[in-house]
Amino acid sequence: MNYSETLRNFEKAEHLRQKSRYPESLALFRKALSGYRSLRDGQGMRDCLMSIGDVQRMIGNYDLAERSYSKAAAAAGKAGDLTAVADAGTNVALCMRGKGDWKNALTVIRKTLVFYEGANDRQATAFALWAMAGTLRIKGDIPGAIRAYSRCLKLFKGLRQRPAEGYSLCGLGGTHRIAGLFQESLKYYLDANRLFAEIGDRFGTAYSYCGIGNAHRMLGEYKKALASFGRASRIYKAIGDRVSYSYTLWSIGTTHKMLGNHSEALGYFRTAQTFFKKTKDPRGVVYCKLGMGEIAMLEGQKARAKKYVDEAVRLAKEYDFRVEKCHAAMVASSLDGRIKAGCYRRLGLRLSFTRPPFNIP
Repeated sequence: MNYSETLRNFEKAEHLRQKSRYPESLALFRKALSGYRSLRDGQGMRDCLMSIGDVQRMIGNYDLAERSYSKAAAAAGKAGDLTAVADAGTNVALCMRGKGDWKNALTVIRKTLVFYEGANDRQATAFALWAMAGTLRIKGDIPGAIRAYSRCLKLFKGLRQRPAEGYSLCGLGGTHRIAGLFQESLKYYLDANRLFAEIGDRFGTAYSYCGIGNAHRMLGEYKKALASFGRASRIYKAIGDRVSYSYTLWSIGTTHKMLGNHSEALGYFRTAQTFFKKTKDPRGVVYCKLGMGEIAMLEGQKARAKKYVDEAVRLAKEYDFRVEKCHAAMVASSLDGRIKAGCYRRLGLRLSFTRPPFNIP
């Protein structure tokens, strides 16, 4: 394969990735990697490995993505490209985060952030801040996550990086929802949705629709919520994204739970849990266990409910998910007839629950 053909494959793969056509993109990146390898083009190989990692991460293949990023980091280290090493490290951290390992992810991101700030690399600094914000969200430091998302949003706006601006808006929408600020959450997601529609970003559009649905759900607007989740689901299924689709399924299940449609809710929770296990996302499994436990509780099956909730409590503690530990403890306390929700206040969240079904954000 000659250089021009290899470059064409890479550029076409990148175009397909931007259009969220992940399987086709992945096949072409692999073809380009083979071409660059035969040409002994180290930079081209590193670029392909990073892009392959990006696509694998987007569809939830975290182990394969981490392997690709690690190969890119090793090659960059041999070439003395410290910026590329840091870039690969930040992305490895995103894979760790996706598998629930927020502690190690945060350690890596803090190191790369120091490197980028020292190099006065504004774009990489903004990306590292975005990665940190999402990791803090999983840790359960919601005020810290909001501050980090606000900082990276400001940087991305200054850099005129519109897709990144949209993802920062989505991050702010999600963190404000967890904080109990539902109207603010809806506004951020609506702003993101308009931006993604303007630039034709399919994944971003789906992501924002899911967030809009969750904001409507928290406001008790269940019909609007299901309509938005339906829009998100259609796009996620078309592009093959299992990660975000899994959370959309959980959100649909929770909406049906709030409407009293227990069998429908249970079906969505079970399907979502299957996907979460495939992508090795323990946080998603916690939410599904709690949902299934709640339905068992609402149907008077206390022993079955306790089994699910105890599993959720154990998993949330094992990974030290602070917000999820609060949710699990709250649902567990409801089984004993006395709901304890003081944990939320200690995390700075404006959440309160009085009786099941619980509209967990």
